[in-house]
Amino acid sequence: MKKYFFLIIPLLVLASCTRQNHFTVKGSFRALARKTIYMSRVKVNETIPVDSAKTDARGLFRFRVKAGETDFYQLGTSPDNFITLLAGPGEKIFLSSDEENFAENYTVEGSEGSEEVRLLDIRLLKTKKGLDSISGLYRKAETEADFETRGKALEEEYVKLLKDQRRFNIEFILGNMRSLSSIKALYQKVDDDTYVLYESRDLQYMKIVSDSLQKYYPRSNHTRALVADLSREMNQFYARQLEQISSSLPETRLDPDLKDLTGKRIRLSSLKGKYVLLTFWSVESRDCIAENLQLKEFYKTYHRKGFEIYQVNLDRDEEAWRNAVRFDELPWISTREDDPSNPQIARLYNVRSLPANYLYDPEGTIVARDIHGRTLQLKLSQVFNTR
Repeated sequence: MKKYFFLIIPLLVLASCTRQNHFTVKGSFRALARKTIYMSRVKVNETIPVDSAKTDARGLFRFRVKAGETDFYQLGTSPDNFITLLAGPGEKIFLSSDEENFAENYTVEGSEGSEEVRLLDIRLLKTKKGLDSISGLYRKAETEADFETRGKALEEEYVKLLKDQRRFNIEFILGNMRSLSSIKALYQKVDDDTYVLYESRDLQYMKIVSDSLQKYYPRSNHTRALVADLSREMNQFYARQLEQISSSLPETRLDPDLKDLTGKRIRLSSLKGKYVLLTFWSVESRDCIAENLQLKEFYKTYHRKGFEIYQVNLDRDEEAWRNAVRFDELPWISTREDDPSNPQIARLYNVRSLPANYLYDPEGTIVARDIHGRTLQLKLSQVFNTR
């Protein structure tokens, strides 16, 4: 008996795995008898047709979709009449609607993710209709005598609807961070140009969702696209911050004033009259360490001719910085950000990667940026051998 028992177990496991590599969708769309329903898989930037089925005389249909992971799908009769599903292996989904335009009123059972998406879509549809109604009233009010009062009230009502929708999406995200449906909540739009999450601080919710989904759906293309998009958005955010900071600064050149190894403050502008290479580096970067050794050769060759290096360290570990400067016997001016956890100087210079540098001429004007190795050597040779 034991012999046969051990043969049965692998068959049961195999059968179980087989049942989990697909999901089914059944539906009852009573107003769509003998119509063709299309199923497509939603990629990051496109939809891929999966299957089609024709409803019977009662509007019933059925799909069996092969799937190895949870993903977004579109099901509908046309590009203007479809619903979005968030379906995963093993789910048995049932959809129902009595309306021809079923996307505006339908129910879903057997798929938690699809129900989450339905809630998002139905709520946004309600908001859009409300905004359209207010816009219509506003256009009408423009022709009436009390427009100044009526128009202001309508504007306030319009803004309130936008804020209510934004609040709904934020609450949804915080309650569904482990679900891919939170991605849809991040990217919903009230029109072609306006996201529901329209404030710059809403990037924090993108970060929260990104961190969560990297844990629960690390292989999903949607997760990977979100992570990449977050990186781009953060870079743009920092660039805007830098622009705002720069525009608010007095009309003077950037002039770092940092402490060296002895605690003495040295201002970059005090080196005016020399060619100065302002560099940013970290002990933890092998590229920076390698470049420092090369810079020592350049410094030895050109220092007496009027070449100086003003180096800014970004490490939080002050002792590691001190030890590295001493161990490599760096001969130039070695300084450190006053608060490496909030590197103001590096931000003002828009430092994105290390090592980074700026070359100043004797008048204090930047004449080159991020030149390294052979390129820097040629520049220094050009400068000092033609003087």
